[in-house]
Amino acid sequence: MKAGRFIGILLVLSLLANVYLLSLTAPLPEGVLTPGRRIVELEQEKAALQRDLADARDTTGQLQGELERIRQELADLRAAPLLPAPSGSATLQAPAVAQRIEVVGEFPFAYRRVVEEGSMMNITAEVVAGRGRVLVRTVPLMGIVFQDAANTAVTVARDRTGANLSASDFIFSIEAPGEVPAVDGPSAGALMCLLAIADLRGLRLDPRVTLTGTIEEDGRIGAIGGVLEKAQAAKAAGKTLFLLPEGNRVLVRYVERERQVGAFTFIDRVPEEIDTAAYLQREVGMPVQYVSTIDDVVRLASAG
Repeated sequence: MKAGRFIGILLVLSLLANVYLLSLTAPLPEGVLTPGRRIVELEQEKAALQRDLADARDTTGQLQGELERIRQELADLRAAPLLPAPSGSATLQAPAVAQRIEVVGEFPFAYRRVVEEGSMMNITAEVVAGRGRVLVRTVPLMGIVFQDAANTAVTVARDRTGANLSASDFIFSIEAPGEVPAVDGPSAGALMCLLAIADLRGLRLDPRVTLTGTIEEDGRIGAIGGVLEKAQAAKAAGKTLFLLPEGNRVLVRYVERERQVGAFTFIDRVPEEIDTAAYLQREVGMPVQYVSTIDDVVRLASAG
């Protein structure tokens, strides 16, 4: 009897032990963490915060180094003397075409005709301390305004040289003999740009060289008119090289050809395309070099 009771007590204790062990291994309700799990999560958060702190220290060090560099650069700039404004002056002769009115015949059969003649102008570009202006002075007062060509010339010169012209003025002085109301201002743009670059770079220009051509904002040299008259004026002025835009490579001349129709003879004026350089060399004795950009001009017109 006692043995049966003892066995019963053992069975009850075994059952209670099993219930306790099952309670330890059973899943907990959602959102409830055991102390062990919570310790693991806190250790992970701690490690993440330590990494963030290390990154923040690196960033702070980089920012401090950059701040110190800026402070040093500012101190150096304050201690350094101010850079002088660009200055200089350059002069060249430019060919131009002037018009005059000529009376042909006698009254009552007289009539007027426009005659185009080549002439040379003296163009000077001077850069002085100022307020970023481009000024043009013409003597005598000319009918064609040079201002647009001068503005473009200075813009291209600034872009080519990288000069800061905010505290400088460019003054172009254009002097021509007599009244020249038909002088073509844009055709002097390339030469004005050459003078501006010479001022900013301190270049010496060859006075035996002259040129004609417009200047575009990208530095290209544009075609012009009056090529023959300008070449004749350059030759008469003793120039030894005439720089001509690539766009003027072909010259159109009119030749007279007879045509017989029955008893009648007709004379036609037929256009003929010829190489400009070859024609000017043969007919005027003026050597010609074609140019496409202002860089070509600077290379060919620089002295030494």
